[in-house]
Amino acid sequence: MADRVTVIGWDGSPLTAAARSALGAATLVAGAGHHLALPEVPPAAERVRLGSVALAARRIAAHRGTAVVLADGDPGFFGVVRTLRAPEFGLEVEVVPAVSSVAAAFARAGMPWDDAQVVVAHPRTLRRAVNVCRAHTKVAVLTSPGAGPAELGLLLEGVHRTFVICEELGTTRERVAVVTSDKAADHTWRDPNVVIVIGGSPGTADGTGWIAGRDPATGPRGWSLPAEAYGGGLGEGETDLLRAAQLARLGPRPGDLVWDIGCGSGAFATEAARGGAAVIAVDRDLAACARTDATARRFGVQLQIIQGTAPHVLENLPEPDVVRVGGGGAAVVSAVADRRPQRIVAHAATRDEAELVGRDLTEHGFRVECALLQSVGLDTRAWTETERSVAFLLSGELPRREAPR
Repeated sequence: MADRVTVIGWDGSPLTAAARSALGAATLVAGAGHHLALPEVPPAAERVRLGSVALAARRIAAHRGTAVVLADGDPGFFGVVRTLRAPEFGLEVEVVPAVSSVAAAFARAGMPWDDAQVVVAHPRTLRRAVNVCRAHTKVAVLTSPGAGPAELGLLLEGVHRTFVICEELGTTRERVAVVTSDKAADHTWRDPNVVIVIGGSPGTADGTGWIAGRDPATGPRGWSLPAEAYGGGLGEGETDLLRAAQLARLGPRPGDLVWDIGCGSGAFATEAARGGAAVIAVDRDLAACARTDATARRFGVQLQIIQGTAPHVLENLPEPDVVRVGGGGAAVVSAVADRRPQRIVAHAATRDEAELVGRDLTEHGFRVECALLQSVGLDTRAWTETERSVAFLLSGELPRREAPR
């Protein structure tokens, strides 16, 4: 095992005295090509080109001497330190950080970033990174080849955002460009780059943040809020207890894309978005779309709202992770099931309707559950019944062999 392992962050500025001292004593140096070309790298040191960090960690673990790993920015922030410290390698590391590429990007843009979401986009995580950009008004995306500004822009079709694209930060080839998301695919971008994605309707803020990212205390406390929170007049499929059960079955979370078909007042769509998921709300009624938009603005969440009739309007929408079918019956459920989301919820007023929907989900390979939900509201002054609600809740889940996207 290496006698000493030091991880040095590099942001283009001169190395600190501590970094120069560690590098000067190194007998093995690992890093990207531009790191290994630094004049401070000892000529006699073994050089390891950093591709797979895990492979480099094995080389370092087998090395007898002093090792240094060079990495861009802060190596402890979505960087190499996590892999190097994995138990299987048994390495103890010292870290000499530099300014992270995210901090540098926001500095170039002259923007604060304590309220930003930060995501990493690889080809395998690109879709989830895009969904975070749909759901939030300020996101920093650490890109990679095949998951860069052009790909982000293409997958954000229909959602207007502004990109601040920072290429090769800290080098003589550094460049910062501002484009709209629909124009990002028209250009060729140099790696590495960081994309700041901004836009949407900002939520209310008092300017005194206390936690990184979106303030979880924004909006009223609680979930499945009563009708009064949405201006009253909710539809039969929007009661607070039914919404609670639907949210519990779907479990929307950051990185997910939720379809809410038959969004009505926007109550369900808004609550899914409050949990951090990206949401596309669909309704054939223009007034329902307008009401959903007003609800989203009041609660400070981002929704993409589409007017149209399902199932036809669903054909060109991006792939969902979970779906609530609030209207349209078995035909819409069948069209949704064809898109293979991880989970689907629907409701029915009668047992015959529930059986029809349940059979269709089963035929599509979903594991189906059905429950009869009944709630009775009581006036606590006289303990008399004020309202009664009955509905069949259906939920379908794909077997685990169909891995989540």
